[in-house]
Amino acid sequence: MKIFFLLLSLGFMFVNFTGCEKKAINKQPHEVHWDRDMCRRCAMVVSDRKNTTQVINPTNGKVYMFDDIGCMVLWFDEEKIPWKDKAIIWITDVNTGEWIDARKAFYDTENITPMAYGFSAHKSKDTIKKDQEIVDYKEVYKRVKAIGR
Repeated sequence: MKIFFLLLSLGFMFVNFTGCEKKAINKQPHEVHWDRDMCRRCAMVVSDRKNTTQVINPTNGKVYMFDDIGCMVLWFDEEKIPWKDKAIIWITDVNTGEWIDARKAFYDTENITPMAYGFSAHKSKDTIKKDQEIVDYKEVYKRVKAIGR
């Protein structure tokens, strides 16, 4: 009988240690279901493959899709997202559709975007037309908040 309780106790300990194991959070861009996923803020269907943004919550790995970086900025602000400064943010390059780090991207200010904020991301400054204004992520954030639709 003592052996039974010993084995039972060891079994519970094993389940406890393996069951509480933290899963690694996928920090890479997640698959978008084009024309089916909806923007978290405005509920518009995400279909523009050149201006889509996705945010990953660094604490639980939950993914939020946005049709325009402007929606993402206002969602952070309106919902008072406490982890916004630690969020993993991906945006599509306006020329290639490739996912790039939104905080490292270069933005031009003269594009037609889904919600008309006008900021499109570029992996490199070289792909932005000559004499066009180039801003960084912090400036995009500041300007969108000032527009605040």
